[in-house]
Amino acid sequence: MNLDKLRKFCLSLEYTSEDMPFDNETLVFRVKNKIFALTNIEGDFSVNLKCDPQKALELRASYPAVEPGYHMNKTHWNTVYCDNSIEDELIFEWIQHSYDLVFKSLPKKGCLICSPKQI
Repeated sequence: MNLDKLRKFCLSLEYTSEDMPFDNETLVFRVKNKIFALTNIEGDFSVNLKCDPQKALELRASYPAVEPGYHMNKTHWNTVYCDNSIEDELIFEWIQHSYDLVFKSLPKKGCLICSPKQI
């Protein structure tokens, strides 16, 4: 996994935007202004992803490159170190899971992308 692959996949997800709100080293991906992934563009390459709490524990137990989210809520976020010990397709699945969790949490009322058009 590298930054270009990660960025291309994240931006392929509907309603996704990117920005750097914290500093010049942290790239953030959002769906409707809610963060679903953060990655560093300097140093050891990793990505923070939202995760179902039980699944987060399972992933941490199964993969040494998955740790509790760095600078994030450790119950709901994992940091995945992209050191080639995990296949890209698996990381893409985890990104999709993060995106889906955030998308499902978006408010339904008044949200044009979350609910059918009101006539």
